[in-house]
Amino acid sequence: MEKAKLAIVGEADIEPIMKEPLKTRIGTPYGPSPIITIGKVDDKEVAFLPRHGEKHAMPPHKINYRANIWALNLLGVEQIFATEAVTGISPKFRIGDIAIPHDLIDFTRLRSATFYDEAPVVRIDMADPYCPELRQALLKAANKVSKKVLGKSVYICTEGPRRETPAEIAMFRKLGGDIVGMTGIPEAFLARELGICYAILCFVTSIATEKQPKSLTEDLRLTEKLRQTLKEATQHIPDKRECICSKMLEEARI
Repeated sequence: MEKAKLAIVGEADIEPIMKEPLKTRIGTPYGPSPIITIGKVDDKEVAFLPRHGEKHAMPPHKINYRANIWALNLLGVEQIFATEAVTGISPKFRIGDIAIPHDLIDFTRLRSATFYDEAPVVRIDMADPYCPELRQALLKAANKVSKKVLGKSVYICTEGPRRETPAEIAMFRKLGGDIVGMTGIPEAFLARELGICYAILCFVTSIATEKQPKSLTEDLRLTEKLRQTLKEATQHIPDKRECICSKMLEEARI
């Protein structure tokens, strides 16, 4: 089985920046993963997992998040760059902006958000929900590729697949939310439980409850800007992890 220490989980196809791609599907205790592509991005071996499936057929509330993250763990993944198209709910955002969240709020309701449904009881620390090393790598890369990058923002995740109501958006703003999406949770929690570093690169493709043309959203999801940001970010990852992500389980067991 091919191995990779770095994975990209997302919606947009990043295969154009990968060399010598090989495809595989991994069996897990939670079911099979989507087809995962493993190839080289410059000098790094990278696994790409399309969270919605190859044809974007899986809605956000039906994604098998546990199978996805477990499969990457079996491949030897230690670091995950996630990508997501999001809605800007803060006035500081415009369509096309990049956000790299530093915190999150969970408004999902139906998803399996842990690997620890049975003993031992594990309470993973989420005081710093995104890996600081991976966030810095994304910030450096995004600032080279894009004019507008928000390096601190609060990400809110809703159940989906519907859009948010105006009253919900107003509530999210009062809670301090900046952007809202549907897939970044429970990925961040599950990665933390396995000691995997995780950070997310968000592209703003709509504003609040405004209606945007579908073609605009699709173009932004597949933009060359996203691919180039990820390619650049792989070059800013430290050779050795110095963050605490891999050590979180040491004090999490009750």
